[in-house]
Amino acid sequence: MDTLLQLSDLLLHIDRHLDVVIQQYGYWAYGLLFAIVFAETGLVVAPFLPGDSLLFIAGAYCATEHFNLWTLCIGLLIAAIGGNTVNYFIGRWIGHRIFSSESRWIDQAALRKTHSFYEKHGGKTIIVARFLPIIRTFAPFVAGVSEMNFSRFQFFNITGAVLWVFGLVVAGYFFGNIPIIRQNLNVIVLIGIGAAAIPIVLAAAYKIFQRKKK
Repeated sequence: MDTLLQLSDLLLHIDRHLDVVIQQYGYWAYGLLFAIVFAETGLVVAPFLPGDSLLFIAGAYCATEHFNLWTLCIGLLIAAIGGNTVNYFIGRWIGHRIFSSESRWIDQAALRKTHSFYEKHGGKTIIVARFLPIIRTFAPFVAGVSEMNFSRFQFFNITGAVLWVFGLVVAGYFFGNIPIIRQNLNVIVLIGIGAAAIPIVLAAAYKIFQRKKK
């Protein structure tokens, strides 16, 4: 039981225990990080896994030469793109059944609106969602359910993954070992989430205002 609790704590807070993971597992630490990023972006049941803070802290360990910067970035990039792609296809597989269902419990009009929204604004949603925990996990799934065009989805999936992985890892590389930043990482992450979310909220509020005005 204690071992299971320790393992779950390690997975949920690996960003805090990364030094221990590196010491105990060496090069296998790369694989563990890749697996966590793949699961967090690819499985709708795993939005609780660390994402932004993990990338930032991993970048900080690149600066101390515990990780190789390029190996880490390329591996995480493949994991992030692959995770979103798997999540998309899971959603698409489920979506085919939802769209063809005649169940009175499923609002087909809402599904059509979601499909229309993703065809118009899905690209921006996929990119911005990369920087928003939980939403990051569900955005590709909803894109699949709404049957967003796959080539379009993949373009924005790759673009978002590049910005997310390289942006956070490189930021951690340059700033992650500054004591004041390391000690206040959670606050900084929350500020970053707010900076990504506020434009979305304002845009939504503006559209609601415009509709009411009409």
